[in-house]
Amino acid sequence: MKTKKWPFIYVGIITVITYIPIIMTVIYSFNASKLTSVWEGFSLKWYEELFRDRDLREALVNSLILALLSCSCAVLIGTTGALGMYKKKNKMNDAVAYVAMLPIMIPEIILGMVFLSVFSLMGLPFGMVTLVIAHTTFCVPYVYSMVKARLVGMDKSLEEAALDLGASPVRVFFDITLPQIIPAILSGVMLAFAMSFDDVVISIFVTGPKVNTLPVKIYTKLKTGVTPEINALATVMLAITILLLIGAAMVGRIGKKKGKNL
Repeated sequence: MKTKKWPFIYVGIITVITYIPIIMTVIYSFNASKLTSVWEGFSLKWYEELFRDRDLREALVNSLILALLSCSCAVLIGTTGALGMYKKKNKMNDAVAYVAMLPIMIPEIILGMVFLSVFSLMGLPFGMVTLVIAHTTFCVPYVYSMVKARLVGMDKSLEEAALDLGASPVRVFFDITLPQIIPAILSGVMLAFAMSFDDVVISIFVTGPKVNTLPVKIYTKLKTGVTPEINALATVMLAITILLLIGAAMVGRIGKKKGKNL
């Protein structure tokens, strides 16, 4: 019994050590003192200062617009790609699927340098357009992988039965296929939104002087030192990311339950 407890103790210790910096950031975001190393009592003034900062608000709006646009493009590309691979069986399917997942396997700094070179050669002005193109590239694999996994686990007999009863392929898609893959699409969108909203490395390479995203703004502010306002902003972003990941997990479970019921 003692030997069985050691793995759990070991994992518990590693987990605590890993999350201590995050926990301390959240705690000191409520610190009344300007010094992050001195605790002077509980206060929400840094959150008030945060929402009064015009530059941060603009960066937040830019990040939300960027995440929404890139996720919308990723849904169209990823979903249609997964459906096409599902409908058309080919020897190259595995190779194409592997290539489709490359953007999330390649280090971000390499992707950022590649995008910088390509956009410079194309003469595209750096700003929201280049940010959307770059973010869409690494958002597509999240949607593609979720939809593909759902399509593989879907009962094909439902579609075949609908076709045998006289339904057109379009009707089968909207009445049979789409309702079953919507939870997978939503899960992929939430994951992609979280990744786009938090991205720093690629955004630094492809953003312009007039467009600033929230993660990049935080990075530039950190060069002058960590302040309670930055702790508050990091806490807000952490809460948004956690909520998105929880939502993705819940939607995925709902999709699995619906699939089993069908």
